[in-house]
Amino acid sequence: MKVLVAEDDKHIREGLIELLQNEGYETIAVADGQQAIRDFDAESPDFICLDIMMPGVNGYDVCREIRKRNQEMPIIFITAKSEEIDKVIGLELGADDFITKPFGVREVLARIRAVTRRCMASKKGDRQRQSFVMDDLNVLPAELRAQRNEDTIELSLRDIKILETLYKNKGEVVSRDTLFDKCWGFEHMPNSRTLDQHISQLRKRIELDPKEPQIILTVHGAGYRYEAD
Repeated sequence: MKVLVAEDDKHIREGLIELLQNEGYETIAVADGQQAIRDFDAESPDFICLDIMMPGVNGYDVCREIRKRNQEMPIIFITAKSEEIDKVIGLELGADDFITKPFGVREVLARIRAVTRRCMASKKGDRQRQSFVMDDLNVLPAELRAQRNEDTIELSLRDIKILETLYKNKGEVVSRDTLFDKCWGFEHMPNSRTLDQHISQLRKRIELDPKEPQIILTVHGAGYRYEAD
């Protein structure tokens, strides 16, 4: 899933890009409104994180231009303004949500995941991403969630990709290179530490006992495996 981030503050822009990429999104970063419009036309993103106060063309005008091209494109406004009138204008222009600076990582992730779920629900291909069961865990890709009995577990886009890859190859060893290609993308240099740390964090959320995993098994020197019953 591809996200266009339009933000003129370098530190905020880079922070958002890092956060999104860690979640498993492909990103396009721009620092002004005019470039945002050009990249929207050229890159066809799935949704947009759009700063309001940018040089040249502001976020409101970018939103107006995008709405001329696409009425359904999800847009999250990122703004330092908190006055009610600003949100009213944004909503009238068709904004899906607002993130007000300064913001916390958990807030941003919650809002981005909510928009991602709406994106998936609106796409035929993603609606057809069926749920599947790994051990006692019911994985719901289109909802970015898993369920165990009455408990709901929030998952990132990358978490879903990892679980889908292991499930589709159940009983087989999935190499680290394969997981990187399918879940990080070919542009990322393979790094076993990055992968192992992500698997470790994922186990903490989905395994009953992360020290004795039943869903994501390590095959030393080779990769990982889901051993179906």
